[in-house]
Amino acid sequence: MGFVFHRGLFRRAVLAGLVGAAFLSAPHAGAQDRSWGPKSVQITVGFAPGGGVDLLARMIATELQKRGMTAVVENRPGAGSTLAAAYVSGRPNDGSALMMMNDSYALAPAIYPKLGYDPRKDLAPVIGVAYAPMVVLVPAQSPHKTLADLVAASSKAPMNWGSCGSGTAPHLAGELLNIAFKAKNSHVPYKGCGPALVDLLGAQLDFGVVTVSGALGHLKTGKLRALAITSAQRAPFLPDLPTVAESGSADFQMSQWQGLGVPGNTPEPVKQKIYEVVAEIIQNPEMQKRLLDLGYTPATENPAQFQRVVHADIDRMSVIAKRLNLKVD
Repeated sequence: MGFVFHRGLFRRAVLAGLVGAAFLSAPHAGAQDRSWGPKSVQITVGFAPGGGVDLLARMIATELQKRGMTAVVENRPGAGSTLAAAYVSGRPNDGSALMMMNDSYALAPAIYPKLGYDPRKDLAPVIGVAYAPMVVLVPAQSPHKTLADLVAASSKAPMNWGSCGSGTAPHLAGELLNIAFKAKNSHVPYKGCGPALVDLLGAQLDFGVVTVSGALGHLKTGKLRALAITSAQRAPFLPDLPTVAESGSADFQMSQWQGLGVPGNTPEPVKQKIYEVVAEIIQNPEMQKRLLDLGYTPATENPAQFQRVVHADIDRMSVIAKRLNLKVD
């Protein structure tokens, strides 16, 4: 995999523009029902259990069950969530099939030559539910206490680092770190943040880049050590953790969006109803607190808003991937 670094692109397209604002828009005032048509719903996750996307899907599924629905989460990991997307795109359009999406969905068209679906037509964004930064972390026994320590050591001997999978935002963030610090560290892709965290806990990797929501519990117990966070400012839930920008790459800023999508031919009334029910779940004060405690910034972007975020990121990721020569065989 080759990379060519263009600082202007890095500043304008990657770091300033990957994530839209987390709009909070209230659901339709007439929403009364606490479910939608089908009594059984499957939320498909394109990553292995144990990561942030999986956790968020299970939180929503639990709340749907409280509303009288049978909601299950199915993990179909692999290929940067494209296997899950292809699967959901062919499912029934009655609201029974949903996909827990993140911005890997937007990056995939640029780096996977054969998706098996049209990312703009075959799946429809329904609601953006949360944003989350990523963290650079090492095993607790690692000698590296800061990102500067890690960079200095890797300049002498390149390291192995893990991400949540090829074509995911943590993968992109790690490659951008390589560029920013002129490093030649080797990427080890996993089928989700969960498996990557397992190998970090076992010190099988030198460091990792994962979504903060999946790592936060291990950071609080001291089993892993975070060196930097990818957000623009320090996070309130990790106030002593410096940003990557503070640690030597002044322009660095990157976070992930998360949301639900459905088959592209799903009728508008069904999409609107899903939005209303899930927005009610996300706006519940208890859910808001849980999300914030896990490192998420809650959002309730409606179908039109969330579609603009997703489609704009597909365009941006295409430019970025071409400039970086980022491809997955």
